[in-house]
Amino acid sequence: MPSQAIEFQGSSGQSLAARLELPVGPIRAVALFAHCFTCTMNSHAANRITTALAGAGIATMRFDFTGLGGSEGDFANAHFLGDVADIVAAADHLRASIAAPALLIGHSLGGAAVLAAAERIPEARGVVTIGAPFDPAHVLEAIRGDLAAIEREGAGAVTIGGRSFRIGAQFLHSLRAQDPAIRIGAIGRALLVLHAPGDEVVGIDNARLIFDAARHPKSFVTLDDADHLLTRRSDAGYVAALIAAWAERYLAPAEAAPMVAEGEVFAGNAGGKFGTTVRTHLHSLVADEPVAVGGEDAGPGPYDLLLGALGACTSMTLKLYAARKDIPLEDVAIRLTHDRNHGVDCDHCTDPASKIEAIERTIRMTGPLSESQRADLMRIADKCPVHRTLTGELHVHTREEAQSADEADR
Repeated sequence: MPSQAIEFQGSSGQSLAARLELPVGPIRAVALFAHCFTCTMNSHAANRITTALAGAGIATMRFDFTGLGGSEGDFANAHFLGDVADIVAAADHLRASIAAPALLIGHSLGGAAVLAAAERIPEARGVVTIGAPFDPAHVLEAIRGDLAAIEREGAGAVTIGGRSFRIGAQFLHSLRAQDPAIRIGAIGRALLVLHAPGDEVVGIDNARLIFDAARHPKSFVTLDDADHLLTRRSDAGYVAALIAAWAERYLAPAEAAPMVAEGEVFAGNAGGKFGTTVRTHLHSLVADEPVAVGGEDAGPGPYDLLLGALGACTSMTLKLYAARKDIPLEDVAIRLTHDRNHGVDCDHCTDPASKIEAIERTIRMTGPLSESQRADLMRIADKCPVHRTLTGELHVHTREEAQSADEADR
């Protein structure tokens, strides 16, 4: 998927680093992702979830909070309310550049932060928490250090998850000053709570407290055996799929796709450098080029589609013929490659220097087949309609479609 590095001004004036994951194709909605406490936007969960959401048509921005990752500022001066304000600043940036976020997604303490920020982002239709604490002050349980001395002296060193940080007294005060039950009850947005029962960092009781405090519409889905940081790729993918499916109910209707008649294929822009939407009367997919040639590899390339058409037609033809002739064909597996050969295929051409387009097709057939049946099926493979089209005399007639009056005026 297309990915853009971004910088925007945070609530305190510092430059905050962000990354925007864009769909290849129409943008269905915009989302904002807030990472976990002391994590960065490049954590496994943040990276994988935002990328997967882009694949579902949801442009998603993640960013580093003040003093973390690539963002400016001193973490010792950061605090929970500052993080909330940075989320609002990130939403402001999206509103000015693409569109305001319809979804706010927060992981761990980021979940508590998006709950607090929701009321200040009017366009947000839904809020998603992942392994989030009910009370932001829960984070204090993970801090190892002399908190009393920090409150007396204004700042001090602590250890969080085995890493050393310097935090300020304001950080402690902002965590303790929250009233989560009132805040969650007043968000006025659809809420999805995602939490793993075995989460050893933020216990599952936090999910129950968040869910109970919220008003409808609200949903809860367990993440089974996932860990708190969603370190397994499959867990992050599962979370993204849940969010995309749940959010569908709360997003604006998708823009109507062009009408495609039966027997017609439509190909149009899908975003990115080469992304192309391919539609038939009832189906749709995205085609693209590999990253190696400047694409985003968001879908099969043109020759992949061509080989796929030949392979599918071959398989269908063999199955149909076997059924008609009572041949005990149980399965067909076909592999195809395309190449531009020179001397190897020059027995098929009159000019030894000419380039020959060649498709290699390997067919594996299983079942109690006799040698004569196998030979018969291999003969039929060359008679599939797509094969005959490719090897026959094919003419492609190209014409330009006239613009409508409205299109010409744009």
